[in-house]
Amino acid sequence: MASRMAAADPLRDVLAQIVDFAASVVSCDSCFLYALEDGELILRASKNAHPDVVDRLKLRLGQGITGWVAEHGKPVSVSVNASQDPRFQLFKDLPEDKFEAFLSVPVLCRGRIVGVINLQNREPHEYSEREIMLVSTIGFLVGAEIEMARLEIENVHLSEKLETRKLVERAKGILQRELQITEEEAYLTIQRQSRQRRKSMKEVSEAIVLSEDVRRGLIE
Repeated sequence: MASRMAAADPLRDVLAQIVDFAASVVSCDSCFLYALEDGELILRASKNAHPDVVDRLKLRLGQGITGWVAEHGKPVSVSVNASQDPRFQLFKDLPEDKFEAFLSVPVLCRGRIVGVINLQNREPHEYSEREIMLVSTIGFLVGAEIEMARLEIENVHLSEKLETRKLVERAKGILQRELQITEEEAYLTIQRQSRQRRKSMKEVSEAIVLSEDVRRGLIE
């Protein structure tokens, strides 16, 4: 599992690898992985195809069995009539909500909750102590990998923001010099062009900078 995750791209592939591994360790009909982001649990990976809900389905801490597990940091195992559990949360878009058995375990990083792994079975299933321990161990081992992947994504986004800011600043300087306008007017010009052309401010700024570089190249 470690080698497969090490070869995976940040976050999305890591989460998919975790779901595949958990489903291969304990026989189940469904496996979900929720990631805790900004205080909400977001469905990020699924054994079964759920394009309409993956990355969109969100739970609050304490909401449903999944939210209860995230809030208390303890696994929950329901062998039959999972939907009758008082903590259960029904989602009409998920056929798995009609499944009988449900196992939910926390994903931890340094004792802190970073997600939840859910396994479900169509038929009643008494999850053994060994199965609960195996999935709980997976949740314990992969927490750090999820955090590392998340931090890598955040670093990429931060780098992109810094690059965009530098481009916008350079584009503003060009407009100020060429059009004899203020810094605020230059910024508003880029912003207006972004809206009108349906391009990002980064793209508009890149075009301004490229035009300036081409013009200088011709002059030189």
